[in-house]
Amino acid sequence: MEILTGNELTSGGTVYLGNSNNWVEDLQASRLFTKEEAAERDAALATTKAGGRIISLEIEEVTLQDGLLVPKRLRERIRARGPTAPLTLKGEIYDRQHLDEDGHVSI
Repeated sequence: MEILTGNELTSGGTVYLGNSNNWVEDLQASRLFTKEEAAERDAALATTKAGGRIISLEIEEVTLQDGLLVPKRLRERIRARGPTAPLTLKGEIYDRQHLDEDGHVSI
């Protein structure tokens, strides 16, 4: 089984293509692609690339363990858990911008 993952341009957060072909922050809400659905997966990749909002797109293999999706690669397991160190801003813990939040991004 495979999923699509990337980073949302504005927030930088890890996102996954969801069951409704929308991008979500929760790995467990990912759309699963079988080997037979490679054409659909590739079409979703092409559509996403054309939109420009999701970058660093990857196809990730996952397994099902105890009813949960688990990425095969260690890198993706780490990304799915979020930052490994708290983000701080002036001594306070900072929660990054999320998908549905509008805002500006510094360039």
